[in-house]
Amino acid sequence: MKSFTVLEGLVAPMDRANVDTDMIIPKQFLKSIKRSGFGPNLFDEMRYLDEGQPGQDCSGRPLNPAFPLNQSRYQGATVLLARENFGCGSSREHAPWALEDYGFRCIIAPSFADIFYNNCFKNGILPVVLPAATVDKLFTALYAEEGYRLAIDLEAQTVRTPIGEVLRFEVDVARKHCLLKGLDDIGVTLESAAAIRQFEDRWREQSPWLFNMIGRGPV
Repeated sequence: MKSFTVLEGLVAPMDRANVDTDMIIPKQFLKSIKRSGFGPNLFDEMRYLDEGQPGQDCSGRPLNPAFPLNQSRYQGATVLLARENFGCGSSREHAPWALEDYGFRCIIAPSFADIFYNNCFKNGILPVVLPAATVDKLFTALYAEEGYRLAIDLEAQTVRTPIGEVLRFEVDVARKHCLLKGLDDIGVTLESAAAIRQFEDRWREQSPWLFNMIGRGPV
């Protein structure tokens, strides 16, 4: 998993509340569990004028010109500015897979659905919760200035605007550690690999008969 330390990136808008995971990545794309390749189908039903199918070449599909990600001013965005309850609906992990594969590393919103929020941290995306009034101001600034960028510092837990305003956000200590180090659940476990081996060695000495039985099957 990619670590997240400091991101200075172009911002794109998702200016609607209650964007659910089926909007983020529609159900027909859930057959694959490769964790990659979902970027072209991110927001598929809003992004294209036809219905997308798994394995389809998206390069020739008709684009919805009103959708922000299809507009030149937002190309290359790595920060998504959203409204409340982002990521609601089903718990599909494909949603953060698609966002990360497209290139988003940070999502800023007034609130997130709990499971989606947790899945973001496990897939290298930083979800930042800011007050709704603050998000309103960011949307106003974003629309007013083409090329609008924000600087997000996870260690300092700050978002810095182009005019130098510093916005502070909260994040769980354990989640922050994992994202700074690029650790998923397996990576966190492997941080304690030496202690796990020591425990196993002591247990093997204390109860060798247990280890002798491993692999024998039922007696």
